[in-house]
Amino acid sequence: MIKPTVGRVVWFIPKESSHSFGFSVNAGKEHAAVVAYVHSDTCVNLSVIDANGNHFCRTSVQLVQEGEKVPEWDHCRWMPYQIGQAKAQQAEQVKVAA
Repeated sequence: MIKPTVGRVVWFIPKESSHSFGFSVNAGKEHAAVVAYVHSDTCVNLSVIDANGNHFCRTSVQLVQEGEKVPEWDHCRWMPYQIGQAKAQQAEQVKVAA
């Protein structure tokens, strides 16, 4: 599990498309987002960037870890690069401990 921290970049995946308030949000597509606040290991507030580069916020967003079931509602997840880096770091720690 990757622990969320303020400032980390994640993908925000909305359930529904929306073009309200000047934001262009596409359902099921990844949107760049920055963790603004950490409620827990599985719940964060986000500053999201839409397809046009506009910023908007989402609060209390579920953070889905690798291997967990993807929910039917708005959620966020780590990017593949971050997952790969976490695995490499974990493997290095195991090697050092051996």
